[in-house]
Amino acid sequence: MRKLWTLVLLAALTACSPGAPEAGPREAPATPQAAATPAASVTAAVSPGTPKDVATGLAVPWGIAFLPDGGALVTERDTARLLRISASGQVSEVAKIAEARPDGEGGLMGVAVKDDRVFLYYTAERDNRVVGYAFDGNRLGAAKVLVEGIPKGGIHNGGRLAFGPDGYLYATTGETGDRPLAQDRASLAGKILRMTTEGAPAPGNPFGTLVYSYGHRNVQGLAWDQEGRLYASEFGQSTWDEVNLIKPGGNYGWPEVEGRGDDPRYVNPIVTWPTSDASPSGMAYAGGSLWVGALRGERLWQVPLAADGTAGEPVARFEGRYGRLRAVAAMPDGSALWVGTSNKDGRGSPRAGDDRVLSVPIS
Repeated sequence: MRKLWTLVLLAALTACSPGAPEAGPREAPATPQAAATPAASVTAAVSPGTPKDVATGLAVPWGIAFLPDGGALVTERDTARLLRISASGQVSEVAKIAEARPDGEGGLMGVAVKDDRVFLYYTAERDNRVVGYAFDGNRLGAAKVLVEGIPKGGIHNGGRLAFGPDGYLYATTGETGDRPLAQDRASLAGKILRMTTEGAPAPGNPFGTLVYSYGHRNVQGLAWDQEGRLYASEFGQSTWDEVNLIKPGGNYGWPEVEGRGDDPRYVNPIVTWPTSDASPSGMAYAGGSLWVGALRGERLWQVPLAADGTAGEPVARFEGRYGRLRAVAAMPDGSALWVGTSNKDGRGSPRAGDDRVLSVPIS
């Protein structure tokens, strides 16, 4: 407990000005902290194997959605290209989304696949939107805008798409730097949205709208555990990044709270890190753990989970080895992760072969 409070005090003293979630100078590494006391018996049951390149020479791979043949669709945020990467690493362009307007932290972001349709989240000329497309396995067909009017900005556009075990489509949005929008349930900004494949509010949504949870700053990772519990990774401002266990209708506190607030009006995160250690983006669940890509922290965080969904002590993997890590997706059988670097996003230092998608065995 003394160590936790010491870190909180140090973070408060050093956080002298607001910072962009993915930028800013690197600070001295600090020990990752669980927002509550970690369950002592919760330790990582599996370890990652040696990463291997699946594909290289990419440009800011943002989202990954697996296909039945073992390959995946991958979005490039800044080129607005939708790529198909085979299990053997062959890369082909499926489409370039003409309506996307990459700028700042916006562009072509989330991707999800269900049956013969592909769903994309992208920044358009005036907004962020969710669009569904017919898909024949090689090319996109007719498009249908499912959700439009999601506020856009130079920062905090959210962008993750994923289907939950309930069969509904979830989308994450940011508050675009306009903080009060996160607490405004009438706004689509700073929220997790839950919808049907036609863009209607999913049955059982807590407010009868698309909004599933609110009070978010910028969620960029979604994952469900084997019990169907939903977790989200979220950028903090200058002190604490978060992993949250999402409850329908839950208020996650931004901008009133960053990190753990112990305020009954808001849901506490299950894990926090100093922002220098994380800036968490993509997230997946496999082998009893959450796996969280860290941009500023340049590592893959492993967060072991207990049977009741509480978190154990996070473990840093591959620190500094591959630079900024953004996209993280688990293969359907849970045997490996695909992890994308983000060193060409203007905030990293590209290395030979960047950007790349890596395969990380889980055993």
